[in-house]
Amino acid sequence: MSGLLEVLVLHAADAVRAVEGGADRLHLVGEPDPDGGSPEPQLVEEVCRAVEVPVRVTLRLRDGYGTDGGELVRLRGLASAYRDAGAEGVVMGFLDGHGDIDIDVLGALLEWGDWPWTCHRAIDAALDSDRSWRRLLTLPRLDQVLTAGSARGVEQGLDELIGRARADERVARLVMAGGDLHPDHVPWLARAGVRAYRIDRDARPDRSWKAYVDAAMVRSWRRLVDAEVRPRASA
Repeated sequence: MSGLLEVLVLHAADAVRAVEGGADRLHLVGEPDPDGGSPEPQLVEEVCRAVEVPVRVTLRLRDGYGTDGGELVRLRGLASAYRDAGAEGVVMGFLDGHGDIDIDVLGALLEWGDWPWTCHRAIDAALDSDRSWRRLLTLPRLDQVLTAGSARGVEQGLDELIGRARADERVARLVMAGGDLHPDHVPWLARAGVRAYRIDRDARPDRSWKAYVDAAMVRSWRRLVDAEVRPRASA
């Protein structure tokens, strides 16, 4: 068993290069930013046609992690359009007015589909991460939580990620480490039971959004994740 390596992509050319390098899954955003908004359904279709690995798509209409009832219809429509375009699932995360994971909005969206989903890094911005994790675990079809352990990135949140993964095997299975993830973080996270990793700018030359994803750079992450996760997954 190897770990899961997800690569953030902006278009079909990125997608093809990421898969060539060994990506297991792609995360498509609508603009050059890991926290970018929703892309157009046509772009989703182009990416899904270009590759054979699962593609998940960001579901977000505004900056930050807030939304309101007025956006629910649009969000539902986008989620449906993404599935029709070939997406395997969506990436979303919302906070309520108290800074907690907004289970009302997420629950309302989840009623209108059967797709798996990744909770975005809203969990890192929650005021009470313990309470927000408990809320997340009540929601259906959640199979990944993209988190750095801190709103500032994995470097600052590494101890939080390791501690949470070691304390709860279910959480360890859900965590997908990402957010300025560095290669030297992976061995520590793998020892704690984390099996999934997401890279964004580190798949691009000079970490530049102007550069396409580089297959060789993705391949180096593929080798790293396999080397660290496989021995522990089979132990």
